[in-house]
Amino acid sequence: MPELVWLVPIAFGVGALIGAVGIGGILLIPALTAFAGLNIHEAMATALFTFAFTGITGTVMFQRRGSIDWHITTPVCLGAVLFAFLGAWMNSLTQPKALVIILAGIIIFAGVYTLATWRGLRQPAFHGRGKAQQALLAAIGSVSGFGSGLTGVGGPALSVPLMVLFGFPALPSIGASQVIQIIAAGSGTLGNLKFGTVNFTVAAVVTLLEIAGVFVGARIVHAVNTESLRKFVAVLCIAVGIFLIARVLGLL
Repeated sequence: MPELVWLVPIAFGVGALIGAVGIGGILLIPALTAFAGLNIHEAMATALFTFAFTGITGTVMFQRRGSIDWHITTPVCLGAVLFAFLGAWMNSLTQPKALVIILAGIIIFAGVYTLATWRGLRQPAFHGRGKAQQALLAAIGSVSGFGSGLTGVGGPALSVPLMVLFGFPALPSIGASQVIQIIAAGSGTLGNLKFGTVNFTVAAVVTLLEIAGVFVGARIVHAVNTESLRKFVAVLCIAVGIFLIARVLGLL
Protein backbone atom coordinates (compact mmCIF):
# COMPACT_ATOMS: atom_id res chain seq x y z
CA MET A 1 0.00 0.00 0.00
CA PRO A 2 1.39 3.41 -0.97
CA GLU A 3 0.06 4.86 2.28
CA LEU A 4 2.57 2.78 4.26
CA VAL A 5 5.40 4.86 2.78
CA TRP A 6 4.25 7.76 4.96
CA LEU A 7 4.96 5.71 8.07
CA VAL A 8 8.71 5.85 7.37
CA PRO A 9 9.28 9.58 8.04
CA ILE A 10 6.54 9.71 10.68
CA ALA A 11 7.94 6.81 12.74
CA PHE A 12 11.46 8.24 12.49
CA GLY A 13 10.18 11.68 13.50
CA VAL A 14 8.24 10.21 16.43
CA GLY A 15 11.42 8.54 17.67
CA ALA A 16 13.40 11.77 17.33
CA LEU A 17 10.80 13.70 19.32
CA ILE A 18 10.72 11.02 22.04
CA GLY A 19 14.49 11.28 22.39
CA ALA A 20 14.54 15.07 22.31
CA VAL A 21 11.54 16.23 24.32
CA GLY A 22 9.85 13.08 25.62
CA ILE A 23 6.54 14.04 24.02
CA GLY A 24 6.23 12.61 20.52
CA GLY A 25 4.71 9.16 20.70
CA ILE A 26 1.24 10.72 20.76
CA LEU A 27 1.57 11.35 17.03
CA LEU A 28 2.11 7.68 16.11
CA ILE A 29 -1.42 6.43 16.79
CA PRO A 30 -3.17 8.75 14.30
CA ALA A 31 -0.54 7.74 11.72
CA LEU A 32 -1.17 4.03 12.29
CA THR A 33 -4.91 4.45 11.80
CA ALA A 34 -4.46 6.65 8.72
CA PHE A 35 -1.62 4.86 6.90
CA ALA A 36 -1.45 1.29 8.27
CA GLY A 37 -5.19 0.60 8.25
CA LEU A 38 -5.33 -0.31 11.95
CA ASN A 39 -8.44 0.33 14.01
CA ILE A 40 -8.07 2.60 17.03
CA HIS A 41 -7.74 -0.24 19.57
CA GLU A 42 -5.12 -2.07 17.50
CA ALA A 43 -3.24 1.17 16.74
CA MET A 44 -3.04 2.08 20.44
CA ALA A 45 -1.85 -1.40 21.43
CA THR A 46 0.71 -1.56 18.61
CA ALA A 47 2.09 1.90 19.34
CA LEU A 48 2.44 1.11 23.04
CA PHE A 49 4.37 -2.08 22.23
CA THR A 50 6.94 -0.13 20.19
CA PHE A 51 7.53 2.35 23.02
CA ALA A 52 9.16 -0.34 25.17
CA PHE A 53 12.03 -0.42 22.68
CA THR A 54 12.33 3.35 22.25
CA GLY A 55 12.41 3.50 26.04
CA ILE A 56 15.30 1.05 26.24
CA THR A 57 17.23 3.00 23.60
CA GLY A 58 16.55 6.35 25.26
CA THR A 59 17.42 5.04 28.72
CA VAL A 60 20.80 3.78 27.56
CA MET A 61 21.64 7.07 25.83
CA PHE A 62 20.49 9.30 28.70
CA GLN A 63 22.22 7.12 31.30
CA ARG A 64 25.50 7.37 29.41
CA ARG A 65 25.23 11.15 29.68
CA GLY A 66 24.28 11.06 33.35
CA SER A 67 20.86 12.60 32.67
CA ILE A 68 18.75 10.10 34.64
CA ASP A 69 18.16 10.91 38.31
CA TRP A 70 17.14 7.54 39.71
CA HIS A 71 15.98 9.13 42.97
CA ILE A 72 13.04 10.69 41.12
CA THR A 73 12.75 8.09 38.35
CA THR A 74 12.26 4.99 40.53
CA PRO A 75 9.04 6.03 42.32
CA VAL A 76 7.50 7.24 39.06
CA CYS A 77 8.17 3.86 37.46
CA LEU A 78 6.81 1.96 40.45
CA GLY A 79 3.57 3.92 40.19
CA ALA A 80 3.30 3.17 36.47
CA VAL A 81 3.63 -0.63 36.67
CA LEU A 82 0.18 -1.61 37.91
CA PHE A 83 -1.78 1.27 36.45
CA ALA A 84 -0.55 0.76 32.87
CA PHE A 85 -2.01 -2.75 32.97
CA LEU A 86 -5.30 -1.40 34.36
CA GLY A 87 -5.35 1.23 31.61
CA ALA A 88 -4.98 -1.45 28.94
CA TRP A 89 -7.90 -3.32 30.48
CA MET A 90 -10.02 -0.17 30.41
CA ASN A 91 -9.02 0.35 26.77
CA SER A 92 -10.64 -2.98 25.86
CA LEU A 93 -13.90 -1.87 27.50
CA THR A 94 -14.06 1.63 25.99
CA GLN A 95 -15.86 2.55 22.78
CA PRO A 96 -13.62 3.64 19.85
CA LYS A 97 -15.16 7.13 19.64
CA ALA A 98 -14.55 7.75 23.33
CA LEU A 99 -10.95 6.54 22.99
CA VAL A 100 -10.30 8.95 20.12
CA ILE A 101 -11.70 11.87 22.13
CA ILE A 102 -9.59 10.89 25.18
CA LEU A 103 -6.51 10.56 22.97
CA ALA A 104 -7.17 13.94 21.34
CA GLY A 105 -7.61 15.52 24.76
CA ILE A 106 -4.23 14.21 25.94
CA ILE A 107 -2.56 15.38 22.72
CA ILE A 108 -4.01 18.89 23.08
CA PHE A 109 -3.09 18.97 26.79
CA ALA A 110 0.52 18.12 25.92
CA GLY A 111 0.59 20.82 23.25
CA VAL A 112 -0.96 23.55 25.40
CA TYR A 113 1.36 22.69 28.27
CA THR A 114 4.41 22.95 26.03
CA LEU A 115 3.34 26.37 24.76
CA ALA A 116 2.56 27.71 28.24
CA THR A 117 4.88 30.42 29.49
CA TRP A 118 4.47 29.28 33.10
CA ARG A 119 7.19 26.74 33.76
CA GLY A 120 5.91 25.36 37.05
CA LEU A 121 7.37 25.73 40.55
CA ARG A 122 10.82 27.20 41.17
CA GLN A 123 11.90 24.07 43.00
CA PRO A 124 10.45 20.55 43.17
CA ALA A 125 7.26 20.18 45.19
CA PHE A 126 7.79 18.90 48.76
CA HIS A 127 11.47 19.86 48.53
CA GLY A 128 13.17 18.56 51.67
CA ARG A 129 10.25 16.26 52.50
CA GLY A 130 11.46 12.97 51.06
CA LYS A 131 8.50 10.69 51.73
CA ALA A 132 5.93 13.22 50.55
CA GLN A 133 7.89 13.86 47.36
CA GLN A 134 8.28 10.14 46.68
CA ALA A 135 4.51 9.73 47.11
CA LEU A 136 3.89 12.58 44.65
CA LEU A 137 6.22 11.00 42.09
CA ALA A 138 4.49 7.64 42.50
CA ALA A 139 1.15 9.37 41.90
CA ILE A 140 2.53 11.00 38.74
CA GLY A 141 3.69 7.56 37.60
CA SER A 142 0.26 6.08 38.31
CA VAL A 143 -1.52 8.74 36.26
CA SER A 144 1.02 8.45 33.44
CA GLY A 145 0.88 4.66 33.44
CA PHE A 146 -2.91 4.52 33.39
CA GLY A 147 -3.09 7.09 30.58
CA SER A 148 -0.44 5.15 28.68
CA GLY A 149 -2.29 1.84 28.93
CA LEU A 150 -5.65 3.45 28.15
CA THR A 151 -4.60 5.38 25.06
CA GLY A 152 -1.26 3.87 23.97
CA VAL A 153 0.43 7.28 23.93
CA GLY A 154 3.36 6.25 26.12
CA GLY A 155 4.11 7.51 29.62
CA PRO A 156 6.14 10.62 28.65
CA ALA A 157 3.11 12.41 27.18
CA LEU A 158 1.82 12.82 30.73
CA SER A 159 4.88 12.32 32.95
CA VAL A 160 7.03 15.08 31.41
CA PRO A 161 4.37 17.84 31.66
CA LEU A 162 3.37 16.78 35.19
CA MET A 163 6.94 16.51 36.50
CA VAL A 164 7.95 19.90 35.12
CA LEU A 165 4.68 21.38 36.37
CA PHE A 166 5.61 20.25 39.89
CA GLY A 167 9.03 21.87 39.64
CA PHE A 168 11.30 19.02 38.56
CA PRO A 169 14.01 20.10 36.06
CA ALA A 170 13.22 19.50 32.38
CA LEU A 171 16.23 17.35 31.41
CA PRO A 172 15.92 14.88 34.34
CA SER A 173 12.16 14.74 33.68
CA ILE A 174 12.81 13.78 30.05
CA GLY A 175 15.45 11.30 31.24
CA ALA A 176 12.95 9.72 33.64
CA SER A 177 10.40 9.54 30.82
CA GLN A 178 12.70 7.26 28.86
CA VAL A 179 12.62 4.70 31.69
CA ILE A 180 8.88 5.16 32.23
CA GLN A 181 8.34 4.13 28.60
CA ILE A 182 9.81 0.71 29.33
CA ILE A 183 7.71 0.15 32.44
CA ALA A 184 4.43 1.56 31.12
CA ALA A 185 4.75 -0.03 27.68
CA GLY A 186 5.75 -3.41 29.11
CA SER A 187 2.91 -3.49 31.65
CA GLY A 188 0.38 -2.04 29.21
CA THR A 189 1.38 -4.52 26.49
CA LEU A 190 0.81 -7.43 28.87
CA GLY A 191 -2.69 -6.08 29.33
CA ASN A 192 -3.15 -5.63 25.59
CA LEU A 193 -1.98 -9.18 24.87
CA LYS A 194 -4.66 -10.39 27.27
CA PHE A 195 -7.46 -7.99 26.37
CA GLY A 196 -6.52 -6.49 22.98
CA THR A 197 -4.53 -6.94 19.76
CA VAL A 198 -0.97 -6.00 18.76
CA ASN A 199 0.00 -5.95 15.07
CA PHE A 200 3.55 -7.26 15.33
CA THR A 201 4.29 -6.90 11.60
CA VAL A 202 3.64 -3.17 11.62
CA ALA A 203 5.28 -2.86 15.05
CA ALA A 204 8.54 -4.40 13.83
CA VAL A 205 8.99 -1.86 11.02
CA VAL A 206 7.89 1.11 13.11
CA THR A 207 10.14 0.12 16.04
CA LEU A 208 13.30 0.07 13.93
CA LEU A 209 12.53 3.53 12.54
CA GLU A 210 11.68 4.92 15.97
CA ILE A 211 14.91 3.61 17.50
CA ALA A 212 16.91 5.35 14.77
CA GLY A 213 15.00 8.54 15.54
CA VAL A 214 15.66 8.26 19.30
CA PHE A 215 19.41 8.23 18.64
CA VAL A 216 19.08 11.50 16.75
CA GLY A 217 16.69 13.10 19.23
CA ALA A 218 18.80 12.24 22.29
CA ARG A 219 21.81 13.87 20.66
CA ILE A 220 19.78 16.99 19.89
CA VAL A 221 18.50 17.49 23.45
CA HIS A 222 22.03 17.24 24.86
CA ALA A 223 23.56 19.54 22.26
CA VAL A 224 21.18 22.43 21.54
CA ASN A 225 18.50 24.63 23.06
CA THR A 226 15.30 22.72 22.45
CA GLU A 227 12.86 25.61 22.97
CA SER A 228 12.10 26.01 19.25
CA LEU A 229 11.68 22.25 18.88
CA ARG A 230 9.30 22.17 21.86
CA LYS A 231 7.17 24.94 20.33
CA PHE A 232 6.99 23.09 17.01
CA VAL A 233 5.88 19.92 18.79
CA ALA A 234 3.29 21.91 20.76
CA VAL A 235 1.67 23.42 17.68
CA LEU A 236 1.71 20.06 15.92
CA CYS A 237 0.08 18.34 18.92
CA ILE A 238 -2.70 20.92 19.14
CA ALA A 239 -3.39 20.69 15.40
CA VAL A 240 -3.49 16.87 15.46
CA GLY A 241 -5.75 16.84 18.52
CA ILE A 242 -8.22 19.28 16.98
CA PHE A 243 -8.21 17.30 13.73
CA LEU A 244 -8.99 14.05 15.58
CA ILE A 245 -11.90 15.60 17.46
CA ALA A 246 -13.28 17.19 14.31
CA ARG A 247 -13.07 13.89 12.43
CA VAL A 248 -14.72 11.78 15.13
CA LEU A 249 -17.53 14.35 15.44
CA GLY A 250 -18.12 14.19 11.69
CA LEU A 251 -17.00 17.77 11.02
CA LEU A 252 -14.43 16.58 8.43
